[in-house]
Amino acid sequence: MAFWLLAWQGASMALAAAYPHGALLLASPLRAALRLLELLPSAAFWRAAGTSSARILGGFLVSCALAAALAALAAGRPWLRELLAPPVAVVKAVPVASFIILALVWLDARALSAFISGLMTFPPVYLNVLEGLRRTDPKLLELARVYRIPLGRRIWGVYLPQVLPYFRSAASLALGLCWKAGVAAEVIGLPAGTVGERLYTAKIYLQTPDLFAWTAAVLALSAAFERLFLGAVGQVARKAGCL
Repeated sequence: MAFWLLAWQGASMALAAAYPHGALLLASPLRAALRLLELLPSAAFWRAAGTSSARILGGFLVSCALAAALAALAAGRPWLRELLAPPVAVVKAVPVASFIILALVWLDARALSAFISGLMTFPPVYLNVLEGLRRTDPKLLELARVYRIPLGRRIWGVYLPQVLPYFRSAASLALGLCWKAGVAAEVIGLPAGTVGERLYTAKIYLQTPDLFAWTAAVLALSAAFERLFLGAVGQVARKAGCL
């Protein structure tokens, strides 16, 4: 980390020395950090961060629930797996920008980040949960049927220990994807009072310290929510005997 910060500082100083307005092209890490400290006490900063977080994480949570439910249904139904395979492959392959522009035709800009973050979350969660369910030990399932173990205990004692490691891995990947896609949707859709709008404004006015400061804020929010969510999943895993 220290090496890359020094490299960043060196590149910023070299540009400032080589060009009259070189500091506009690449703000130094110190200027970016100072700008972030200036932004932190402001109510506008927390409103933008809260609005973007609520929409992006709302899309993530809804998509996680939908993907897990559809994976549970598709695990024992080959026709449903085949039916869902083409749209899942399309979402994985099509560039995010194409979905954002297309969604702008259908949706209000305020709902765009939630929709796009949910869309990017669906394939990894669905595919990983489906794989976990399909790899569940058939002997355990047969034993549960023979002893007529209730469905609730079967889910908690058989399926959860098998699926949770797959879900945890998928959620870690999806959280990074949904933040990147959600903020990109805000930059294009420009809903008022969001992180994406602030990033776009910083770009328009060549406010590179603001650009880096808001980017650092997004990284911090993403890391914090990932830690919280995966911590909650880890608690469930420990209770289910997965860890």
